[in-house]
Amino acid sequence: MHEAHAPTGRARSGRRAPQAVTPAPRTVGFVLVPDFPLMAYTAAVEPLRAANTLSGCELYRWWHAAPGGGMVQASNGLGILTDVTVGASADADRIFVCAGGNPAEFDDPALFAWLRGLARHGATLGGISGGPYLLARAGLLAGRRCTLHWEHVPAFEERYPEIDVVRSLFEIQGDRITCSGGIAALDLMLDLIGRDHGAGLAAGVSDWFLHNRIREGVSPQRMDLRQRFGVRDPRLLRVLAAMEANLEAPLSRETLADLAHVSVRQLERLFRGGLGRGLHRHYLGLRLDRAHQLGRESALSRTEIATATGFASADELSRAERRRQRQGAEG
Repeated sequence: MHEAHAPTGRARSGRRAPQAVTPAPRTVGFVLVPDFPLMAYTAAVEPLRAANTLSGCELYRWWHAAPGGGMVQASNGLGILTDVTVGASADADRIFVCAGGNPAEFDDPALFAWLRGLARHGATLGGISGGPYLLARAGLLAGRRCTLHWEHVPAFEERYPEIDVVRSLFEIQGDRITCSGGIAALDLMLDLIGRDHGAGLAAGVSDWFLHNRIREGVSPQRMDLRQRFGVRDPRLLRVLAAMEANLEAPLSRETLADLAHVSVRQLERLFRGGLGRGLHRHYLGLRLDRAHQLGRESALSRTEIATATGFASADELSRAERRRQRQGAEG
């Protein structure tokens, strides 16, 4: 009896056995704007590293750029050293602008021109967290659907009413990708890895990061009202949803009570029992929070902010803000 021999690497026909073809690596650029959110950036770059490690080959490579070059600091003070200069020729299949803070105030014509040039040369452009705001400022989201962090949405909608904003985790629309930020960037990258190299690798990367459910792009950004406020009463939940959807033209107490199918007095009891505050104070707080967001992240005047949040004038808005400050100081 003859011993079996190990394969020699040739097929019986004499031809060499087919070899697995390693795909050419995709290059991903990260444009980090000062005070960028570190969690969102990390959630975007780490899945690429993990895909390389788990696959045993270089599927992805990446570079960093920032306005002014050199070291760019995240919002928590940690610095990332850039290796590509804004304005220089740069090879990339996908480029993500990662921004936080107040993107409405950021203005860098040189950066915007560079991004437009990269798009013309075939790169897919993406924005993470406040990054979509900068893509819009560069004129790269015209006629597109996009998402961005919910905190930036009110100011963005006021400034760009022609752009279709959805409050999803991420949106992939041809050569534009937008992401709401935070750990949603992980779900985005898992989706892209799945498209590039198959669902098996995406699942492996997800499992490696103890992320036991890959969320779809259309998933909502925020916890539902039941989780956010710790309430279960469907009547109260209907009213809370209506309040959040109607800040510019606040609904009357009677209209809200009709939505809950209760009397105004019963609705007040529901609010005090479920949230520990009255209906009026909660609704007013929502409007003041929105006014604060618009004041921080938009170029709207005080009068325009007052109108957008249901106040008759800038003076009325200011009085409401002062009352809330006094109430907060009094505990």
